[in-house]
Amino acid sequence: MAIRILSDTGCDLPKEIIEAYNIDVMPIIVIKDNKEYLDGVTIQPKDVYDCMRRGEVFKTAQIPPNAFNDKFLQYASSGDTVIYLAFSSELSGTYGTSLLVKESILEKYPNFDLEIIDTKAASLGCGLIVYLAAKMAKEGKTKEEILEAVEFYKENIQHIFTVDDIEYLYRGGRVTRSQAFLGGLLNIKPILNVESGKLIPLVKVRGKNKVYKGILDLIKERTKEANLKEQLIGISHGDDLESAMKMKDMIMEEFGCKSFLINIIGAAIGAHSGPGTLAVFFFKKNSEKFPLMW
Repeated sequence: MAIRILSDTGCDLPKEIIEAYNIDVMPIIVIKDNKEYLDGVTIQPKDVYDCMRRGEVFKTAQIPPNAFNDKFLQYASSGDTVIYLAFSSELSGTYGTSLLVKESILEKYPNFDLEIIDTKAASLGCGLIVYLAAKMAKEGKTKEEILEAVEFYKENIQHIFTVDDIEYLYRGGRVTRSQAFLGGLLNIKPILNVESGKLIPLVKVRGKNKVYKGILDLIKERTKEANLKEQLIGISHGDDLESAMKMKDMIMEEFGCKSFLINIIGAAIGAHSGPGTLAVFFFKKNSEKFPLMW
């Protein structure tokens, strides 16, 4: 039986990788004016960012139980082994919903081989884990080998990101109204981290040029035990490819990296982080056992 890798649009993987590695990606719900859209299906990231620049507000909702039920039934009846790598449970209730649906599916299909894993990661942090797991599945690795690798990836994945407008973090409940006002007034750019699945502010800098240097400094600090040249580096952006490419060039110059995965942040995450967001993903350790490259 085949091993299928399942994820959701919180992984922000580009379509060419999803198709090349037969990854099944379920859309998170994006809400505008009380109307629901499916991330990447009935609404595209560019549409969301353009609307946000005009002052329009979006919300998101987790993948509903009926969507998981239909998806799990499809695989249970086919006899495939499924590994669902979920967007961080600290940022979405989707992981919890999938566990509840799994219980009901197993009542009807007790032999259904389904593993559900909270990646504690977001955007291409989750995406790198999903991609590397799918790569192993395509190479014919066993379920046990893939799950062991996923645990290594989860423990070592690093997220460093910034937002262009702190107002979007306020709307998402990440900063106070006064912090957002003062940050906008002083052109403060926060640099944040994902730790145990949660968003954690690290430092604040003034001006975009200092953001790039701040991110490079944090990468250097977190990779004392790693060789970045032997890793695939993820960079995602909120409809700002120019900044993503500048970040790539700076990482190449500083660390000698040659392998990058660059993609726009999807509608679901972008609805909270906003246009101009820039994020970098890498592993704090290398592994001789598990692949970290294309």
